[in-house]
This record gives sequence, structure tokens and C-alpha cells, in this order.
Amino acid sequence: MNTREVALICKAIADNNRLQIVQMLLDGEKCGCKLLEAFDITQPTLSHHMKILCECGLVNSRKEGKWHHYSINKTVLESLNDFIGSILKV
Repeated sequence: MNTREVALICKAIADNNRLQIVQMLLDGEKCGCKLLEAFDITQPTLSHHMKILCECGLVNSRKEGKWHHYSINKTVLESLNDFIGSILKV
């Protein structure tokens, strides 16, 4: 993982709602409808947040019917963990 990719992820999770979404997805895949229930936001706002999380590669999306299902991209999360771990070694 390069510094540009890490910066995009950090920028994406710098938003409180997006960081909470990532925390929710750590428990497993969630339908957009379930994510929407957890926040006081509109569906277009949720879509905006999910677009940012998917574009940085941290979240995967799959469509089933009219709903999108989201999950953490574990490969990207592990790479991010390795990158941050290498920075923290002192």
C-alpha cells in the first residue's frame, strides 16, 4: 500500500459517520437499509458516504435487488494495518 492510498483511506474515515459505518461493517456485511436505520441521514447522504468508502477501496459493494450490501475489504484493511504498524515502530 502506498502513501496515496493510505491518505485516501484516512481522508475517507476522517468523517464521523463514515468511521461509524466502518465500525458497523467490522461485524459483517450489512444492507444499505440497515446502515440507514442507524443514522439520522437521508438515503442520498448514505449513498455519498458509501461512494467515498468504496472509492478508497476500504468497503466492497454488491447489489441485490434494489439494495446494496456493503462489507469491509479485509485485504485493504490488513494492508492499512501493516502500513500504520510500520509507522508506529519506533
